[in-house]
Amino acid sequence: MIFVFVWGGAALSIFGLIGLLFSMYKVALAKKKSSSDEELRESIQRAMPLNLASLFLSVLGLMSVTIGVLVT
Repeated sequence: MIFVFVWGGAALSIFGLIGLLFSMYKVALAKKKSSSDEELRESIQRAMPLNLASLFLSVLGLMSVTIGVLVT
């Protein structure tokens, strides 16, 4: 049961990290493509929910790993 917390949390953290990397890639690509400040602002605003969801997923995963390690 405890291994589910540890390995499940590690998987959640990895998915969150992948989401963060993808969000950074989208913003970097938008920086190169955008010709105006307004276009860049819109693309960053579109990437923000993905960034926040990925951070939340990573935090949940790390909390799960911490709980699993402390209970063991």
